[in-house]
Amino acid sequence: MTMYYVGLDVHKKTVSYCMKDAGGTVIGEGVLLANRPALGRWAEGLKSAWTGGMEATLFTGWIYDFLQPYASVLRVAHPLRLRAITASKKKNDRIDAATLADLLRCNLFPDCYMAPARIRELRRVLRYRNLLVREATRMKNKTSGLLMEVGASYDKKRLHGAKYFSTLLGNLSDVPGSVIDLLKMTRVNLQVFQAAQKRLLEALVVHPDLKERVQRLQSISGVGEVMALTWALEIGEPGRFASIDEAASYCGLCSALVVSAGKSKRGPLSKQRNAHLQSMLIEAAKLAPRWNAQLAAVHRRELDRGANPNWATLAVARKLVAYLLAVDKSGRAFQPREVAA
Repeated sequence: MTMYYVGLDVHKKTVSYCMKDAGGTVIGEGVLLANRPALGRWAEGLKSAWTGGMEATLFTGWIYDFLQPYASVLRVAHPLRLRAITASKKKNDRIDAATLADLLRCNLFPDCYMAPARIRELRRVLRYRNLLVREATRMKNKTSGLLMEVGASYDKKRLHGAKYFSTLLGNLSDVPGSVIDLLKMTRVNLQVFQAAQKRLLEALVVHPDLKERVQRLQSISGVGEVMALTWALEIGEPGRFASIDEAASYCGLCSALVVSAGKSKRGPLSKQRNAHLQSMLIEAAKLAPRWNAQLAAVHRRELDRGANPNWATLAVARKLVAYLLAVDKSGRAFQPREVAA
């Protein structure tokens, strides 16, 4: 059976497609509405086997899941590696779709990893929980800001306690009534965000697809629920990493490397990374040495070599990646080694 190659340029409301055969002849092209009925009618009308390719965007996930049963192979491209599209002089949806089809048929399509649908669904929940945490932090900062604007005195450490906050509101004098109302509103929002993020976190920890995996990851001293969940859902399938260096690069814990004419040069930390994992690992690396003797030894060794505290923290984060990857791949709890005195 003839194999056709279909480039799909995905947008919010439309999907432009271009279908070519192995020789590059255009078999069909057009524009579809980006909804399930229209895509379903189009896919069912294709009588030959086809391989599809699309760029990774905000809208790619549901289209990928919907079209996957119809295609022989469906692939997603990394946007930063689509130089043939981004560097072209003339650019429109029809040309982009044709370029994707050409990359497919010439076997030059720059694939990116698409996690299973169930992992992406749970990852969406975790990222939403992180959004609620950030919003709760904003409410806390706003509470402090409102009090400072009117010159009110308060105990910074106790400010967000329910009993203290209620007492503080009753004792505020020479403060405009509008500020009191805003403080109450901010407090209500803070409680809503905190309660919601707690419910989401509790549901994720006991989810059947995550429970055992998260428990194994938490066998590493210094790894808590949030770190374990972030690793499990952002990494997806640990077997896709052949080495620790690949995993560390994905987490954004190594600098960009340029090698030319036998000379190599390191730059700052690469921006091509999973930002969610990077920030979580760095925050965990700041605290983990307090509970993990092995990580504390790594941090101490880097400082003894003359590294500044930030580079020592990065070294701890890379070691933490090694531990997490080993536990995740082996499916066994972490077994620490003895640390030399």
